[in-house]
Amino acid sequence: MGTMDSHLLIVDDDERIRELLKKFLMRNGFLVTAARDAEHARRLLDGLDFDLIVLDVMMPGEDGLSLTRSLRETRTTPILLLTARGETENRIAGLEAGADDYLPKPFEPKELLLRINAILRRVPDTSAQDSVPKILHLGPIRYDIERGEMWRGDEPIRLTGTESQLMRIFSARPNEPVSRTRLVEELGRDRGQAQERAVDVQITRLRRKIEPDPRQPRYLQTVRGEGYMLAPD
Repeated sequence: MGTMDSHLLIVDDDERIRELLKKFLMRNGFLVTAARDAEHARRLLDGLDFDLIVLDVMMPGEDGLSLTRSLRETRTTPILLLTARGETENRIAGLEAGADDYLPKPFEPKELLLRINAILRRVPDTSAQDSVPKILHLGPIRYDIERGEMWRGDEPIRLTGTESQLMRIFSARPNEPVSRTRLVEELGRDRGQAQERAVDVQITRLRRKIEPDPRQPRYLQTVRGEGYMLAPD
């Protein structure tokens, strides 16, 4: 997905920051709509589809974490959180809420641009549907590798952009361990223990969707000393 056809929603209660981000991102080829708070964002989301949401955590009324959790109940739109809280536990809280990435304030606009483009590259492209799909079976769940779709019977299982990318990484090498460092690199993130821990959070979330018992994973296994491995039926 290129930037020229990507529509972003910016949600920030600071009008100055909101307008600066909007102008900067529009200059870089995005379509941009801005919301002043969570309630405003909800109204916009009811009528428009967005390719990515840039969401400030600290807002009056409903904060960014609460809005993220709520949106994840029905939507898989990628979410990038902006937070003045740089501590690891607060970043992890954002990922656990369902965000795809986070960026601590203050930040350079160029870094925001790089993060947005990295997230958009991770969103699966489902336009190519002419080839015969390849299917992996995980108990009652089937995963269509070509389309990046997951189903339990006739019911689709919603995956976030990051979860979809993880499934693509693992399904490309079933029954082969993938290290946390390799996962961080293929997800397009900076190296470091914090990012490896963030990957652990995403793995935990993905297990909740595919495992009969996430505490004793059967299909997305931990391989001691090597990383994680997808073991389909």
